Amino acid sequence: MGRADERRAARSGGIRRLFTWRKILGTLFGFCLLMMGAFVALYVYVDVPAANAQAQKQSNVYKYSDGSLLARSNSEVNREIVDLGVVPEPVQHAFVAAENKSFYRDQGVDLKGTTRGLINTLTGKGKQGGSTITQQYVKNYYLTQDQTVTRKLKELVISLKVDRSTKKDDILAGYLNTVYYGRGASGIQAAAQAYYGVDAKDLDTAQGAYLAALLQAPSQYDWANATPTGKKLVKERWAYTLNNMVDEGWLDQAERDKLTFPVPTAPKAAPGMEGQTGYLVEAANDEMKRQGITDEMLDSGGWTITLNIDKKKQKQLEKSVDRQLENQLDRENNPVDATVQAGATSVDPKTGRVLALYGGVGATQHYISNATRQDYQPASTFKPLVLASALENESTTQGGDRIGLDTVYDGTSKRPVVGSDTPFAPQNEDDISYDSPTVQTAMDKSINSVFAQMVVDVTPSAVKKTALDLGVPDKNFPERPAITLGTMNASTWDMAGVYATLANHGKKVTPTIVKSAEHRDRTMEPVDGVGGQAISRASADTVTKALTEVVDIGSGREANTSAYDAAGKTGTSEDNKAAWFTAYTPELTTAVALFGESTKEGGGQVSLTGTANSGRANGGGFPARIWADYTLGALGGGSDATFDLQGVERGETPVTEAPSATPSETQEPSKTPSEEPSETPSESPSETPGEESPPVETPSESPSETPSETPSETKDPEDGNGPPGERPGNGTILGQ
Repeated sequence: MGRADERRAARSGGIRRLFTWRKILGTLFGFCLLMMGAFVALYVYVDVPAANAQAQKQSNVYKYSDGSLLARSNSEVNREIVDLGVVPEPVQHAFVAAENKSFYRDQGVDLKGTTRGLINTLTGKGKQGGSTITQQYVKNYYLTQDQTVTRKLKELVISLKVDRSTKKDDILAGYLNTVYYGRGASGIQAAAQAYYGVDAKDLDTAQGAYLAALLQAPSQYDWANATPTGKKLVKERWAYTLNNMVDEGWLDQAERDKLTFPVPTAPKAAPGMEGQTGYLVEAANDEMKRQGITDEMLDSGGWTITLNIDKKKQKQLEKSVDRQLENQLDRENNPVDATVQAGATSVDPKTGRVLALYGGVGATQHYISNATRQDYQPASTFKPLVLASALENESTTQGGDRIGLDTVYDGTSKRPVVGSDTPFAPQNEDDISYDSPTVQTAMDKSINSVFAQMVVDVTPSAVKKTALDLGVPDKNFPERPAITLGTMNASTWDMAGVYATLANHGKKVTPTIVKSAEHRDRTMEPVDGVGGQAISRASADTVTKALTEVVDIGSGREANTSAYDAAGKTGTSEDNKAAWFTAYTPELTTAVALFGESTKEGGGQVSLTGTANSGRANGGGFPARIWADYTLGALGGGSDATFDLQGVERGETPVTEAPSATPSETQEPSKTPSEEPSETPSESPSETPGEESPPVETPSESPSETPSETPSETKDPEDGNGPPGERPGNGTILGQ
């Protein structure tokens, strides 16, 4: 052996002497003793804590403005504790089979799973890892959902202590009552109601297995929202649960083979949110969120929320909708009636307080609030804003005349606008032309051609600015002449605020539903419903003056009564998909609308024509009657208050021969040479005047022909005949 070999042998022998089996085992033994000592110290050090805040969440309490109770809400924690004995034994076993087959035999912990979870946490691999039912109960009831090493070690120690001191049935009961199932349901009683509409005591084996399978991924496995992959996975998890029950002797194989997957029912609003209550609570919650109250703050509970809702006015609005609309509908047998959705918002114009709100047939039946939805067009209820912008900007006609109530326009149907880079030639309702009507007459009859030209005279950008200042949302709101027909999107909430601003002499009114929101740990500053001057008083009061005549003799005459002073405007959108009446008295502003919503899966907008077998459902019909019935009741039978109008702008009338307000016999269009004459002579109109331009007794203000008795055969509503591309001369319906 050479020297090199001797050196290698010496080194090898030294290593063997250093790492002998005895030394290795000794080191491992010492390490184990150290870990055991550390664990013993941890076991002694960590006590079972009090229940965490999540397990003790409070309800939120909602009240009417007079302090009476409106609703109690548990926010995301919809929980009702039940005894384990209430839960059928097969359902109990389903949860054990799904989550922890060895539950009745183990010591409350899964060392292998916990170790895996610790390693995953340390290495940043996420939340993988196993936990027993005891560990999950401890995490839910005593700890938090944080994925940290400290929390996992505490979970391990507390689980061992709880298992030693608590009966298995009590642990299982605590687990079933605290775990979250999705759909806002915490606890098995809430889950049974949320998914199957039954109490926990009435769950069968298949349903219990689904709820047990759901716990692995409540959102992903909720059948109502699950993707095809999610549905496949939850069915596999359901089958796995039942097979484990068979393995544990809790279910016969023959019985297992007979079970079919129990598809849960569609989601419903939380208990206690039926009727208008759910809509009111939703509106209050949304306003609080806009004020900086997060979902987490709101969901933690403990709030006492007083709404501005006047209990008597709220009940009156509900009665008025029932009396003037629902009692006329046959939702079961008339397919059109089944599509009708009503919405309304009523505001105090002096404060902005929302006094009453109607969101639909019921929050547990129709989940979208028709009061706050913004997917329909406000139609001709927008026209007063065009006039407001003209007044505010001191705009003039193409001929240089200052625009006011007496200013004369060309009322020819399908008249191309002059002075716009975007061609637009809207058809008047029933294609009727008017010879030189004043702005006041155009408002009374909602003459499209007049307001289309007025938008151009003011400029679409200026009109949009005024509308936004008044409170119209910037949704689907292009700067084109067609905006005169109300082609943007807005809710009754939005339009009630806009008209309340007009009623408040131009001082900005923002609808607000929360009067106060009190919490022990935090505060919320209520919305100030009244702001600065959006438009001048003179502009606002001039518009009000125009709108009083709309109610007196115009398209809103259904709301006319000597019991109160009123101003308002009707609106019927393209294809009769929405019908509006928005109006105000000095004390109350209310927007009422009907929406045609398809009952087919996926919804979509449909025509209201044929509602209650009465032809076209326009703004001067059902909405105006609902408004009048509600307003009369809300004002206690009437009011002596009158509008205090100042600075009404009459405008300038050209010094020419006085024009006739009768529809033109020749219907010669405006100054543009390329325009073609209208097809319908005024003395014998081929189409029936509709609700938006009703005939009156004075010949100078109306077509001479008697209205048709079959309004359903009329063409299209006055604010629904402009072409989508704003092409001159065609009568294509707007807003497809």
